[in-house]
Amino acid sequence: MHAMPPSSAEDRLPPPPLPSPGERWALFLDVDGSLLEFADDPAAVIVDPGLCATLDRLHAALGGALALVSGRALADLARLFGDPGWTLIGLHGLERRIDGGAVQRPALDAAAVERMRRETAALAARLGQVQWEDKGVAAALHCRRAPAMLPSLRAAAEALARRLPGYELQPGNLVMEFKPAGMDKGRAVQDLLAVPPFAGRRPVYVGDDLTDEHAFAAVNAAGGISVRVGDRTPSHALFTLPHPAAVQAWLNALLDALNRGAPPDATHPAASR
Repeated sequence: MHAMPPSSAEDRLPPPPLPSPGERWALFLDVDGSLLEFADDPAAVIVDPGLCATLDRLHAALGGALALVSGRALADLARLFGDPGWTLIGLHGLERRIDGGAVQRPALDAAAVERMRRETAALAARLGQVQWEDKGVAAALHCRRAPAMLPSLRAAAEALARRLPGYELQPGNLVMEFKPAGMDKGRAVQDLLAVPPFAGRRPVYVGDDLTDEHAFAAVNAAGGISVRVGDRTPSHALFTLPHPAAVQAWLNALLDALNRGAPPDATHPAASR
């Protein structure tokens, strides 16, 4: 990832624009902290049916060029959003289901995965006040209920990551995640931009966390629109929205703008659903 610009108290980014008439966008949306407010327990999150309806309409209006790009597993995304026909990217790009098709995931060494799961669970138990989130081939250690634990969690996680072959550490908002090495959200977005229905469009990415910075950099390099949610600095993002409620309001405005514009995307099968 490219070096981020220095943090500044004067950091003031503008809100994101809406598309010009006839402009073709590909929309990539992070979930936790961007579409949805964070919860102490990620499993306790509930998605409002109105948000699902908005995303379904956006998927149709964009000719299918809408993707959720998340650190959650695909099965968890499908549970939250009702197993939609949109493109879903899980585990920072390791799992993919493009435009409602078959799930794609690489083969991993079973022994390495089992060792990671065993040792990360033991670390969470040893630290106390740290929640272990099972993601199958990945695991996240959260300290949302005890934010003061973060320095101790980070140090212990960094030490453990050095002993887990094939895995790397991904810091986030009060979380340290162990994930298979070699994939991040930026690479996932770049891969999607090379295939239909995303190819040939201007990429727009909305995210809030350190895990989204790879995608911000990739989208900026492609001449796209990078939108940070919240006020975290430093960041590669060029635009900002203050919180998930503002993101949802902007998505509704985007839907209105697309519906008023030219209908070249209406030929995609999503437009008839």
